[in-house]
Amino acid sequence: MSDPIETLMAEHRLIEGVLAALDAWAAALAAGDADRDDLPRFVRFIRDFADAKHHAKEEDILFTVMADHGFPTQAGPIAVMLHEHDAGRAHVKVLAEATEGADWDASERARLIEAARGFVSLLRQHIPKEDNVLYPMAVDRLPPEAMQRVAERCAAVEDEYARSKDGERLEALGRELIARYS
Repeated sequence: MSDPIETLMAEHRLIEGVLAALDAWAAALAAGDADRDDLPRFVRFIRDFADAKHHAKEEDILFTVMADHGFPTQAGPIAVMLHEHDAGRAHVKVLAEATEGADWDASERARLIEAARGFVSLLRQHIPKEDNVLYPMAVDRLPPEAMQRVAERCAAVEDEYARSKDGERLEALGRELIARYS
């Protein structure tokens, strides 16, 4: 069974690569040269990998176990992370809505650029907080049996994604977007 913190941090590296790609896509959009067909691909990766898989392991497993062991959820690091996850979802909602729009006039392009860059900026600040503050707190302060429970529950999520092949497909999508915009 893999270390859940190492897995979460490895997922952060892939997400950071996709953030750089999304930033490059937004720059292309600002220059009038973005591939419109890539926006739904970014939205799919963010919603299905970064949110449904990665954030779910954080929110539903790690943060829950931390709360069970006395970490506050209404203030402090967990509250900040939850707030930032929600703020990220708001940016992605703007991007997702645009995938259904027929025309991107100048106002809509500006809105998309703002949402994409806002999301990128938010996560570039968010990820180091998890890697350097929250995760070390969990490792240092959770008892071994609690970390074992986190590991087992995260492994179950990984197994589910492996069986469905969704994890593989989403990681491949992330790598494709990175390669396209690097």
